Amino acid sequence: MTKTMTFNELRKVKDSLPSGSMSKIALQLGLDNETVRNYFGGHNFKEGKSCGMHIEPGPEGGLVMLDDTQILDLALKFLNEQ
Repeated sequence: MTKTMTFNELRKVKDSLPSGSMSKIALQLGLDNETVRNYFGGHNFKEGKSCGMHIEPGPEGGLVMLDDTQILDLALKFLNEQ
């Protein structure tokens, strides 16, 4: 499933996550921690992988097109459990 949102919206989700959430997401999805961080706008491709995020320049940090929403869905689930 794909999703489009602004980069600022994506960062707001990341910044709202409780401490340790990135590691929990990585563990539950069998990903490297840096890959999860890259999903939210990180740039460590030496240790992490790209995860289908495409950014188009524009207001609000630009538009982000996510090819796969598994990481976002799990992050939103963690936020709803707070």
